[in-house]
Amino acid sequence: MRFEGTRDYVATDDLTVAVNAAITLERPLLVKGEPGTGKTELARQVAAALDAPMLEWAVKSTTRAQQGLYEYDAVSRLRDSQLGDARVHDISNYIRKGKLWQAFEADQRVVLLIDEIDKADIEFPNDLLQELDRMEFHVYETGETIRARHRPIVIITSNNEKELPDAFLRRCFFHYIRFPDMETLKRIVEVHHPGIQGALLTTALTQFYQVREQQGLKKKPSTSEVLDWLKLLLAEDLTAEDLKNGPALPKLHGALLKNEADVHLFERLAFMARGQR
Repeated sequence: MRFEGTRDYVATDDLTVAVNAAITLERPLLVKGEPGTGKTELARQVAAALDAPMLEWAVKSTTRAQQGLYEYDAVSRLRDSQLGDARVHDISNYIRKGKLWQAFEADQRVVLLIDEIDKADIEFPNDLLQELDRMEFHVYETGETIRARHRPIVIITSNNEKELPDAFLRRCFFHYIRFPDMETLKRIVEVHHPGIQGALLTTALTQFYQVREQQGLKKKPSTSEVLDWLKLLLAEDLTAEDLKNGPALPKLHGALLKNEADVHLFERLAFMARGQR
């Protein structure tokens, strides 16, 4: 069971090595990188390449680790008891299975994505240590122990919004997705916009990297944003010459610049450039 990338996802050599190392070690793969660099999509493509079902647990600021295991709905049970419902005699009727439980009881090996783990409380990763390590957990309400039939391939993403505990990091195989260079980005664009005219692509990506490297930029545009930008350029039937002859502020810049401070930065640069002519 090896991941070699897919037709729809350009995986660099170091990324494929990381995925396969995590699978071999049976450790969670912790993937970090800028937002929009394909961390979440990686899990979906690993599942597709290995022909494995995928379960996705999207973490929010209010998410608790227990929700990934199960939740006991005591309120519904109390309501049903007041109504005389016979279901109250079986407590399992009020156990809601979480994503880890679903992954553990699956009939085949699944890919489990724990997406944006850094959004949750700092104790969230530590609360999952034993379950991810031993691949089992206890259900106190029913007295049963749930063990994984097949150890899932666990992929965990983080945008680095907060540091993760050392004890959690020790149990993971780590990989940082670096922002792609020009040639790799061209390969990614070819997957999403096949046959794009070479001169347009080169000119657009040159401008894109100039935007990313601009000093004082608050938010650098990501891979997903340059793909959106190129889609708009193609929809407007713009050429390389249109981009070269345009203002310092890129055409259709709303796809690349996502806050007013960055837009004002490029407007000032354009004004200064005109004053120096």
